[in-house]
Amino acid sequence: MEGKIMIINPMTDMDVLKGLASPIRVTILKELRKGEKNVNELSSILNLPQSTVATNVMMLEKANLIEIEIRKATKGNQKVCRNIYDEYIITLGNKEESNDEVITVEMPVGLFIEYKVSAPCGMCTTDKIVGYLDTPESFLEPERVKAGLLWFEKGFVKYQFPNNAYNKKRPVKKVEIIVELSSEIPGTNPKWLSDITLSINEQEIGTWTSPGDFGDRRGKFTPEWWKLRGSQYGLLKTWTVTDEGSFVDGIQISELTIKDLQLNLHHSIKVCFAVKEVGENVGGINIFGHGFGNYNHDILLNLYF
Repeated sequence: MEGKIMIINPMTDMDVLKGLASPIRVTILKELRKGEKNVNELSSILNLPQSTVATNVMMLEKANLIEIEIRKATKGNQKVCRNIYDEYIITLGNKEESNDEVITVEMPVGLFIEYKVSAPCGMCTTDKIVGYLDTPESFLEPERVKAGLLWFEKGFVKYQFPNNAYNKKRPVKKVEIIVELSSEIPGTNPKWLSDITLSINEQEIGTWTSPGDFGDRRGKFTPEWWKLRGSQYGLLKTWTVTDEGSFVDGIQISELTIKDLQLNLHHSIKVCFAVKEVGENVGGINIFGHGFGNYNHDILLNLYF
């Protein structure tokens, strides 16, 4: 059985709390657990005016609690609603880290400062393809900054984050990179392995092997115009570097520690995702950002003090 749980932080997820703070909206979520429904159907079930239901549906969508798909109906179009999450958990955070200060920077996937890629490669915004498919020169297009999906077979993309720890008097205890990734192959293949390497400040953190390129269903946020034969979603990976080593989803991948990053010597933090030209699994990379995949955000950098 598959399910998706939403972890709610009341300090940062106020829109979510507002979305849940209504008997009408909670009832809508309960009804959608039984299956997707349009606004008219919800209006009939709840015995409420269509305008009231539509207003509450908009609030749920704004809070990223549901997703809405526009479909053709007998007369015009209809809004079909479905739940994104199966359960909701409110947490006040880890007790041991409750006094920590966290600074988060979100970097658009197209806002890289350096790249070297080989075809198949490309980028697209939520509206269209950037430049031309399988043309590395398109990675120079100014419109790349709006990209929500980026892919290539071999090479790298490098991002430059501001080092918000540079002027801090307290040392950083953990660096965290959160990003949705998959392998890349023309079409899709859930068993297409790819070794994806992350580096920070030119220090190789380690390699994670992506199990495949996923297209069995549309990503929760992937736009309708993006055809199903293209990559739809990835896996959300959390890379962390502490004084104990480097980890992916809590599993140690190298002994490189936060001291090796020398954050106190740099005004910026450079983050590089690479698929090496020579390796055991040269299977490409998809980087999913805002408007694509299953997680509606770009590349996140968290600094814990």
